[in-house]
Order: sequence, then structure tokens, then C-alpha cells
Amino acid sequence: MTKHDFVLNTAEELLTTRQAAAFLKVSPKTLERMRVEGAGPAFVKVGCSIRYRRSDLLAFIDSNVFGSTSEYASKGGPNHDA
Repeated sequence: MTKHDFVLNTAEELLTTRQAAAFLKVSPKTLERMRVEGAGPAFVKVGCSIRYRRSDLLAFIDSNVFGSTSEYASKGGPNHDA
């Protein structure tokens, strides 16, 4: 296995809701609520189980980086009235 294979395998590792919540530093209930509302990271359905790819968690983090609270509001934050 090469170093690149390890990085790819780590990025595609499937995490449980509890593991993904710990990775994002939120509670599992918060992550579940985000999933129901469609506001959370992409997830994978494996049979009856929900899993999260580490790469999707990182993409979710990257898509939620803002320079200011006004930038957050203009992009659909909770106080956005558009």
C-alpha cells in the first residue's frame, strides 16, 4: 500500500453517527437533526445503518467557512429574510 492509498482509504472511511458527531464536535442528536433537516453533511445508507465518509465531513466543514456573520446571513443563515 502506498501513502496515497492510505490517504484515500482514510478519506473514504465510513464513520458511525457517533464517530462523525465526535469528529464535528457536535452531539449525535444534533447531527441526526441536521440530517433530517437536510442541513448536515452527505451521508451513506448501508442497509438500515447511516454512515458518513470522512471526506464528506471535511467537505461539509469547508462549505461552512465564513469571513463574517453578515456573510453567513447573506448566504442563507438563520436570520436571512430573502
